[in-house]
Amino acid sequence: MKRVLIAIGVLVLGSALAPAQDWARRRLEASPRHHEWVEVKQGNRVVHSFLVFPEVSGKVPAIVVIHENRGLSDWVRSVADQLAEAGYIAIAPDLLSGMGPGGGKTSDFPDSDAARQGIYRLEPDQVRADLNAVADYVARLPAANGKVAVGGFCWGGSQTFRFATHRADLAAAYVFYGTGPTRESDIAGIQAPVYGFYGGNDARVGATVPGSADLMKGAGKTYEPVTYEGAGHGFMRSGEQPDPSPANKKARDEGWVRWKALLKRIPRN
Repeated sequence: MKRVLIAIGVLVLGSALAPAQDWARRRLEASPRHHEWVEVKQGNRVVHSFLVFPEVSGKVPAIVVIHENRGLSDWVRSVADQLAEAGYIAIAPDLLSGMGPGGGKTSDFPDSDAARQGIYRLEPDQVRADLNAVADYVARLPAANGKVAVGGFCWGGSQTFRFATHRADLAAAYVFYGTGPTRESDIAGIQAPVYGFYGGNDARVGATVPGSADLMKGAGKTYEPVTYEGAGHGFMRSGEQPDPSPANKKARDEGWVRWKALLKRIPRN
């Protein structure tokens, strides 16, 4: 009986949290595009990843989407779907794979706070190896043209910048309100252009942008940050959810327009 009560409690807690992103889930359910879950092998690990294909005839670039610090949410999966809608293969790895209760993933944590705690227990080398495995996997898909870019949000934005320092063949890196490396030696390996998206009311992250710009410029690297005035941290998500603030909605809409324009720079052959 005790075990049953515990299980019911977890289900109730999960259902209480679920409505927070019902709007994102509904968008996914209405999408005409092909969605699937894939298991990407990385050493002894399996990285559960959400994969979406565009409705196009030719081979296209792929985008690795790195989630926020609460794990792989419905909203992040909806971002992958929107990238596919724009004509790209998108794959969103669950970097909490194997780290949840019972060796589970994001959806197995009791709530988003527990998932966040799990995120900050991840080893940097494991995150990098997982991302490399996912990038290799998606680059080899028959529908892909071999070009892979990366984009991420919040914690995932910082991981995007960091991943660009380790993987020289990335086509581009799109950093959404994430911090960058702080030492010249850390950015020596960056070959891809890095594009930043920041909120004007996000003082913590915004304060790091000038330093990142100076560091990248001094090293001869491409870094193009844009700050959206009045927008807060997480504006790409909060600007899309029901009843957003005008500033966050404006930043989200402008951010998507800019992102899609930048994606068109990735070679198609």
